[in-house]
Amino acid sequence: MLQNQINRPIRRALISVSDKSGLLDLGRFLAERGVEILSTGGTAKSLRDAGLAVVEVSDHTGFPEMMDGRVKTLHPKIHGGLLARRDNKGDVASMAEHGIAPIDLLIVNLYPFEATVASGADLETCIENIDIGGPALIRGASKNHTDVTVIVDTADYARLMDEMRTHDGATTIEFRRALAGRAYRRTAAYDAAIGGWFAAQAGEAFPERLVVAGALQQTLRYGENPHQSAALYVGEEKRPGVASAIQLQGKELSFNNLNDTDAAYELVAEFDEIACAIIKHANPCGVAVAATQADAYRKALACDPESAFGGIVALNRPIDRATAEEIAKLFVEVIIAPKVTDEARAVFAAKKNLRVLEAGGLPDPRAEGPTVRTLAGGYLLQGRDAAVTGDELKVVTKRAPSAQEMADLKFAFTVAKHVKSNAIVYCKNGTTVGVGAGQMSRVNSSRIATWKAEEASNAAGETISRAKGSVVASDAFFPFADGLIAAADAGVTAVIQPGGSIRDVEVIAAADERGLAMVFTGMRHFRH
Repeated sequence: MLQNQINRPIRRALISVSDKSGLLDLGRFLAERGVEILSTGGTAKSLRDAGLAVVEVSDHTGFPEMMDGRVKTLHPKIHGGLLARRDNKGDVASMAEHGIAPIDLLIVNLYPFEATVASGADLETCIENIDIGGPALIRGASKNHTDVTVIVDTADYARLMDEMRTHDGATTIEFRRALAGRAYRRTAAYDAAIGGWFAAQAGEAFPERLVVAGALQQTLRYGENPHQSAALYVGEEKRPGVASAIQLQGKELSFNNLNDTDAAYELVAEFDEIACAIIKHANPCGVAVAATQADAYRKALACDPESAFGGIVALNRPIDRATAEEIAKLFVEVIIAPKVTDEARAVFAAKKNLRVLEAGGLPDPRAEGPTVRTLAGGYLLQGRDAAVTGDELKVVTKRAPSAQEMADLKFAFTVAKHVKSNAIVYCKNGTTVGVGAGQMSRVNSSRIATWKAEEASNAAGETISRAKGSVVASDAFFPFADGLIAAADAGVTAVIQPGGSIRDVEVIAAADERGLAMVFTGMRHFRH
């Protein structure tokens, strides 16, 4: 008796799918085991064309499809067959009274709403791809998983067939319960996509409910630390990067690898020029633009060769052989680029543990989108920092920057956008020469950047600090003149900062006193 309660034989199935992959093999499997198949529209035609016996839902219900197929499975003979509790006398009596036959297996995948939106379809087409009957069927069958098996993903067809082979055409309660959970998560994600789309259509950046959905891509060995569990989920946004990249070789990516690689790739995507960024713990060790990819890498590495060891290298062009040979001289954890040439892959193949990722494209730094962080009892949602410094800079000192200084200032401020606050970045000739990150005091960030520049000079066998003749970027305004003075003492010639402090006059005066050129951006780039 207990075995009968746990296992449920499958004698009748309702199949209605938009994704037809694997359909015919599954249909043949069910038919061979004597399972009656109910179906609709294109699904029924595909099965029938393959020589399989199919009962149209309209014949089963005695009620025709109507309204261009909008109404076809919304009928008591369908929902009653799914929701009826087989061990409930009242339900069984109702089935007998109204001629409702039990449906033991539901196979449904929903109208492709997400793909339709992603294709850029018009409003009417998107609305017509909102499935109504499918979610209702799925939710009903899942609620009654004690008796009904529900499949919403083609990837589960093989699991279903193995289960039925093992249990003589039946399924276990454990199997049905696991699939019911998967089914509810699918309808939840589907509704989240629809709700998000409606909010976007209405221009609502912050709707009354936040719903975030993602598909599990990878369970990770652990999180930031070995005692933390972690996993990677892929969201709806189609943004080239580490989450969607193809891993060509190397060990499994860790939580920290993924986080740092994302930071590196978002940074390097900012530049139209050939660029390289080397990242450690989500902060840049070095960033450079150059005429060749190999030069960009060498210049970025020279900024902080010590910290670059075991870091992440990101490039915004397909990796060529010359660059691959340069990178291969250093131990790095991950390399990411839009493409990796065959010649570069041959070089990297000698380092089997090196993780090499091909992203297929670059994320658009100007594209708006949400970022989400958790906090105790809630979430923080904001728009992505998609602002780009252009020609709106305001010169506030007596001396204006030279053309080279202005180019370096823009470069430095772009890098500072990707450095943890408080951020101070020294740059010269399209290359970072010192980075001060994540300090509680901005003047300490200036001192660290100065020290880093001196260390880089020493590593290169140079006698003069690379900070001499550089420019400096600050991600937020200088609240006092001391941070600017520390940079001036290091040898900078020009400054870029947001401005807006009540002591701007003092800071400008300090710059003028030292002959510095300074520009205000009018925007800050805090990154916590």
